[in-house]
Amino acid sequence: MTPDILANVIRGNTVESVHRGHYLVIDGDGNTLGSGGDPSTVTYFRSSCKSIQAIPFIASGAADRFGFAEDEIALAVASHSGERIHVEIAARMLAKAGFSEHDLRCGAHLPFNEAESRRMIAAGEKPTQLHNNCSGKHAAMLALARHIGADAAGYDLMSNPVQTAILERIAQFTESPVSDIAIGIDGCAAPNFAVPVAAMARSFISLLNPPDSFDGATRAACKRIVNAMIEHPDLVGGTGRLDTMIMEAARGKLICKVGADGVWLCGVLPSDRWPSGLAIALKIEDGDDHLSRPVVAVELLRKLGLLNADDLPDVAPMPVRNRRGDIVGRISAVIDGEF
Repeated sequence: MTPDILANVIRGNTVESVHRGHYLVIDGDGNTLGSGGDPSTVTYFRSSCKSIQAIPFIASGAADRFGFAEDEIALAVASHSGERIHVEIAARMLAKAGFSEHDLRCGAHLPFNEAESRRMIAAGEKPTQLHNNCSGKHAAMLALARHIGADAAGYDLMSNPVQTAILERIAQFTESPVSDIAIGIDGCAAPNFAVPVAAMARSFISLLNPPDSFDGATRAACKRIVNAMIEHPDLVGGTGRLDTMIMEAARGKLICKVGADGVWLCGVLPSDRWPSGLAIALKIEDGDDHLSRPVVAVELLRKLGLLNADDLPDVAPMPVRNRRGDIVGRISAVIDGEF
């Protein structure tokens, strides 16, 4: 791997630390518009692939069988903050398919939303699996298991038909042979998939503009997922979360999805400037999710003209503050050239 420096942490006027990584920007015809580092680097999708993991759930007919609404499809592809609306929708999804929180196998953690987390701690409330940021994805997997007659108790196992169907879709959307896809276990205990950064970008091109080789049910599933993400950015992330802030600022222009350990994918809908759409895949080498990833993502979108210079001003550059709250530095992206 030959990563580039993508962000500098500057205290005063001195670079204190750097974050390196890889990125690729391609259009819908597969042409490279910009790149950094080595886009052939293989790494895990993590939660950035949730939209692809949801394809079997929708294309199989499971979503329609159980009457899943657009907001529930949005939660199925979300890494949500565990706010009350997220928890309520996850519980509703489970109930529609005949399950409860106890059937989930994602584990429990406090909400990512700090205000809700503090409230629960103060009230002596313990988090449930519904608060897990992946509970919507797992609820969709359970619904798929019931729909196809798979063992719901082991829906998270790679040997289960649910996960086999998902792996096949990962291969289809990334244009990668199944045998070339490395498999590991994600933080939510479900399988996850390692592919080149460039293949991640291709998967979002296929999500936005499914090729004619995809069957009608798959193309329709792609459209429903994209529409759900555009219409419900607050469910895909949550208050103050990167994906939600970006999709709200660029309303209707794009979809995007973070993945743990510094991964971020973005799909830009076709426009006059980009008639075949765009895809961006980003991996911060050291796995930083909170400092360099948001700064680089926003700067890439500004260079592409998808965000204005004054959109998300506290993200890029991101202020560095001392314990009193004084601004003492900044985190700035290092993206060479124009697109």
